[in-house]
Amino acid sequence: MVLDLGAEKPQTLDNFVAGQNRELLQLLRQFANHAADMPHERFVYLWGESGAGKSHLLHALAAATKARYIPADSAQEAWQYSQETPVYLIDDCERLLPAAQIDAFALFNQVRENGGLLVAAGAAPPAALALREDLRTRLGWGLIYQLHGLTDEEKIAALTHAAQTRGMAVSAGVLPYLITHFRRDMRSLSAMLDALDRYSLETQRPITLPLLRSLLQREGEPKTE
Repeated sequence: MVLDLGAEKPQTLDNFVAGQNRELLQLLRQFANHAADMPHERFVYLWGESGAGKSHLLHALAAATKARYIPADSAQEAWQYSQETPVYLIDDCERLLPAAQIDAFALFNQVRENGGLLVAAGAAPPAALALREDLRTRLGWGLIYQLHGLTDEEKIAALTHAAQTRGMAVSAGVLPYLITHFRRDMRSLSAMLDALDRYSLETQRPITLPLLRSLLQREGEPKTE
């Protein structure tokens, strides 16, 4: 396979394409810059469709500050509060099993008592999650943000900027075709842009629509025409 998401560039706040989420990105920058010194809201919940960037933002925070990233299926040890960890990041809240819900509830209480910060993410608003009531209440304690996915125009603009930054000459029609015939999240699209650049160099062919179609066929990606 040409495409290797495992080799994807680190997910950071700087390479998150904000779109309609600029206010949220600014808040998370404050979390990253000040961590335990944050004077105001200390709980944030993010929700949105798959591919909107929830996990990207949590991983970015984990890399930018002294934080612990906690996937929904983490072992019990991951949920233990520590005075040495000021920021906790819970992902995929809708997938929390009953035992993990108890652990998450306890963690919320400890973070509140000890002045830490907690950012959680899920596929739906807290009230719509099939979780125990006391945990849903905790998830709704602070600010709740719907993470809006990028429009097709915003994706094309972001990919165009990325291509220009890399000195890539991309023919007209390539990017509009890509976003309608490939996975639609920005991480996958950016990885495919990298793959296109490599494929162009390997084959000594310009980045045109026929080259993209050839690469998609090589990747085995289904067409959606």
